[in-house]
Amino acid sequence: MSQDEKPTILVVDDEKGVRHSFKMVLKDNFDVLLAGSGGEAIEIFSKNSVDLILLDIRLPDIDGLDLLTQFKEADPNVEVVMVTAVKDIKTAVRAIKAGAYEYIVKPFIVDDVLTILYRGMEKIRLLKEVAYLRKELERYHLFEKMIGKDDKMKKVFELIAVVSQSNGTVLIQGESGTGKELAARAIHNRSPRKEAPFVVINCAAIPATLMESETFGHTKGAFTGATNTNIGKLEIANGGTVFFDDIDSLDIQMQGKLLRILQEKEFERVGSSRIIKVDIRFVAASNKNLPELVQKGEFREDLFYRLNVFPVYLPALRERKGDIPLLIDHFMSLNARKTGKLPKKVTDEAMGVLRNYDWPGNVRELQNLVERIFTIVNGMVIELKDVSMITGAAKPPIKDVSLKEAVMLFEKHYIAEALEAFGGNKTKAAQYLGIHRNTLLSKLAGS
Repeated sequence: MSQDEKPTILVVDDEKGVRHSFKMVLKDNFDVLLAGSGGEAIEIFSKNSVDLILLDIRLPDIDGLDLLTQFKEADPNVEVVMVTAVKDIKTAVRAIKAGAYEYIVKPFIVDDVLTILYRGMEKIRLLKEVAYLRKELERYHLFEKMIGKDDKMKKVFELIAVVSQSNGTVLIQGESGTGKELAARAIHNRSPRKEAPFVVINCAAIPATLMESETFGHTKGAFTGATNTNIGKLEIANGGTVFFDDIDSLDIQMQGKLLRILQEKEFERVGSSRIIKVDIRFVAASNKNLPELVQKGEFREDLFYRLNVFPVYLPALRERKGDIPLLIDHFMSLNARKTGKLPKKVTDEAMGVLRNYDWPGNVRELQNLVERIFTIVNGMVIELKDVSMITGAAKPPIKDVSLKEAVMLFEKHYIAEALEAFGGNKTKAAQYLGIHRNTLLSKLAGS
């Protein structure tokens, strides 16, 4: 439905006066169709695209609740408001359970009816927008939460689709923030192992002294503090996939033990000699150049080749800048769902700045930026000044900005940083900036 096109409402009531009263009230904002019976309503509904229905429960030829069911079965997206002259809680409950959007009792107040109808139209609009966004995302949202239409990403998606059907080890390489764990999950979720566990071992986050115990498990008394027998992550992942993130962080000794597991598919818990056999798909990731680490003696060459059976390279965001608007829309929608607000729009000027930025932190940096913009900017439109204020990296060229504008941009940036530092607390931010809270509110309102 275009913005200029009126929504269509079908009024179903056996009283001619009621039908025409509704038409007089609704004709300015709706295309109104009228039906005096259930049969007539069904015929009109079948020949027209109807957005809303005002349906009397008591009709001469069919029960209104039965007709409601027929309408919802024919088009689940149509919103139906039931109308009755009798206030009956049981009937109202039945109507809502059958799919009615709302229930109103005659005689009604016109403004109340209009409010209900406008709410119903807003719900329809949002549902259509969500359906559209889902269709758009389905075109590119092929693997878990990985989004992209750039040719480089399409090749990644195609490679993942092929690799996922194999049991061979996968080595995912790419800069920090490019989505290596998402790629690993996509491989698992598209594989025959998708119903089995997907277990992450973050090699950079686990101290070297605990890595062996975390990975293999340990028996009671295996070391000081081992008061219980613990199952390691490899046992938990049995039958599924284990993902070694930041595998370059493993020390040489642990690399040797991992190599044995890759070769033999067996290990022992710390403090035990009992061999445990596992059936696991191994996926590893690194944001460093592993061949260079091999040359420096910091990473085992045999382990590298064992892992690199299926290499997957994730491009940096600066290598696929055409995906930036798509990602921004996606992250805006995520924040909107999380906060219960509507997504915000980005002007062409602001989008141009965001597309030209190099994004050293890749998709993760973009996601964090969108969350900050969504939180800090009060309006529904993200403008160039908002992007410049928040990123500090997307400043317009000096020749295009007057001294006054440059001072304003710096001030907005400085205020934004103060608000972020104090978790959005305007009173504390104002104290820190040395201005009155009302002055801060005035400056924010003027942004």
